[in-house]
Amino acid sequence: MSIDDVFARCRSLDRAALIPYLMAGDPSLAQTESLLAAACEGGADIIEVGVPYSDPIADGPTIQAAASRALRGGATLDRIIATARRFDRSRITAPLVAFTYFNPFFVRGVERTAADLTQAGFEAVIVADLPPEESSPVREALLRGGLGQILLIAPTTPAQRVPRIAELSSHFVYLVSRMGVTGAGEAPWESIESLASRVREATPKPVAVGFGISTPEHVRRISAVADGVVVGSALVDRIAARDGRDAAAAVREYCEQLAGGLDRCRRSA
Repeated sequence: MSIDDVFARCRSLDRAALIPYLMAGDPSLAQTESLLAAACEGGADIIEVGVPYSDPIADGPTIQAAASRALRGGATLDRIIATARRFDRSRITAPLVAFTYFNPFFVRGVERTAADLTQAGFEAVIVADLPPEESSPVREALLRGGLGQILLIAPTTPAQRVPRIAELSSHFVYLVSRMGVTGAGEAPWESIESLASRVREATPKPVAVGFGISTPEHVRRISAVADGVVVGSALVDRIAARDGRDAAAAVREYCEQLAGGLDRCRRSA
């Protein structure tokens, strides 16, 4: 099932899509497949797969620590792609989105990486530190490789830029709920609804909200105004707390809890 198909299915069920984030290689590359499969078993509709990077700008302490663990374990982009090629896709049923930064793409080669990610089963890429105005070469390479590029809109994004960013974004638009970096905690609920409404006015594409979402109640509240809910740091924390032991069970249980918060009576878009 494609990303577009997922959002269409969720829309028919009158609910938002659950989009968990997992860091490839944390706690090990050998466990990555089982964690992704566990997320699917727990109700994940789409999965963001983080590519560890030593100098991130959008990641908070939890994701940075996961990236450091993954890098120490040898989770290079080459090895992540090789691992993903061996995934049993009968277990990993959700579409995969790679979350990365420009440097790994540039160093490895944009055209090569786009083609390899497609062959490894990814459907889209988020390049977190690439401004839309500078993204054309990457976007064109991704499209040639069969990948979509998902762009981010922040609370500080000027209103006049929102339509253009939404137009350039493939599949859906990622709305960052707050300023700062990733991390579990309280999202600014009073502004999320107005932000989501502003983006909806600019595009018919689905809107997914991330940053600061960590509980079933958070998921329920976000799903009332968005088409997708992204949860990362809180899930990564639960994996770290298991120290590699029974991590798949932790992922499955937490995704089940989050899926239980999806609002099945959300207002129509």
